[in-house]
Amino acid sequence: MNPLAKLLKALPPGTQVVAGGTVVLGAASYLHIAAAGHSLSKQDMAGVSLLWTLVMSVGIGLFFPIEQELTRIVAARAVRGEGAAPVLRRAALLTAGILVVVLGLIGAFAHLIADRLFSGDMQLVVALGGAFVGMALCYVTRGILAGLGRFTAYGVQLAIDGGLRIVLAVGCALAGVHSALAFSLILSVAPLVALACTLPTTLKAALPGAPIAWSELVRGLGLLICSTLLAQVVVNAAVVSTKLLAPTQVALVAALLSALVLARVPLFVFGSLQASLLSGLSSSAAAGDHPGFVRMLRKTGVVVLVLGLSGGVPAALLGPWLIQVLFKSANVLSHLDFLWLAAGTTCYMLAMVLGQALMVLHRHRSQLLAWVLAVAVLVGVTLLPGDIATRVSAAFAAGSLVAAAAMVIMLLRSPAVRGAQQPSQEAPSPQPQAARG
Repeated sequence: MNPLAKLLKALPPGTQVVAGGTVVLGAASYLHIAAAGHSLSKQDMAGVSLLWTLVMSVGIGLFFPIEQELTRIVAARAVRGEGAAPVLRRAALLTAGILVVVLGLIGAFAHLIADRLFSGDMQLVVALGGAFVGMALCYVTRGILAGLGRFTAYGVQLAIDGGLRIVLAVGCALAGVHSALAFSLILSVAPLVALACTLPTTLKAALPGAPIAWSELVRGLGLLICSTLLAQVVVNAAVVSTKLLAPTQVALVAALLSALVLARVPLFVFGSLQASLLSGLSSSAAAGDHPGFVRMLRKTGVVVLVLGLSGGVPAALLGPWLIQVLFKSANVLSHLDFLWLAAGTTCYMLAMVLGQALMVLHRHRSQLLAWVLAVAVLVGVTLLPGDIATRVSAAFAAGSLVAAAAMVIMLLRSPAVRGAQQPSQEAPSPQPQAARG
């Protein structure tokens, strides 16, 4: 078997189906930013960069945990033969409630947000709220689809979302559009259309079943939202930190976003792992297959390391040149900055894998503690003296490394992981195992 085939075999079931949609959505991020960078002024591009960062940090932090919890709950119910319709209904109500609160806060502080982040442009505040709506609704349906193993529909939703972003962004650029609002609204329109196209499949797949208690749905959600928000702080802090530390350096803000998008190529590919990995880990845990749980975790860790190296090395070597060619960014970042960003991306992916394992084992507090430590380290490194770009890049790498290391320690102390490793410790050779059989 060739190395590529071995790598694909190591992936959780469903990964290859989702990968196609993830590739399209990942490519959309690059083309969206590239088209905006070539069409907008430096000032407008800084605003779009910050909006994109907020959507991909705060938005994901608030709403991606809903997908994760739904995937875990629905996968466990599927093992027991229970339908997902009651979960979908209550999850929709819960998400609507969270959206009302978030949009209410955006409305209440709209002028402050516009002045501090978007140079007074209220239209971008409206676009921010619209992007949160589309993201929230998509994550609800993706959680149901992933938990039920409907990865084809899951991948289709990703592909439609990404495909529309590409068409709309490139179309705006070719039409000579120079509006920051137009490029920002793409983050609202594309996910809503993708949701409409895949909602019938979601509703059909969610069969009737036993009711679900609110406590089961929200028990770990608050902790998971906090963990995910902190994780998004770690992965996206570079752009926001630079904006706060050096608000006049708009070229550096835009360049850092372009650098993060480039250095995080493996992270977009990794997105195809997450849904199928969480579904597989949840099913193994619900069935009591702890050895299978650990095997899947180890194989995924190897895949993540390969992804990190394959994307990180080219980014560190060619990054400063590529962002100038692809995104029309200023020449303000060094190879060392890209090396820190690439290392941070690899450690961050490992932390995401380990965090999903902790979540499946109901160790939400342990996951949260790891990200609290990571953010503390990130803030400490960011506040050190020296070049701003190097500080924020190194802070990302240091915070991600601390998160991954803390989660490894917590998992090794977990009874489920220790129990899965126990047979190999007690049976050094296959003969006693055969005798017991």
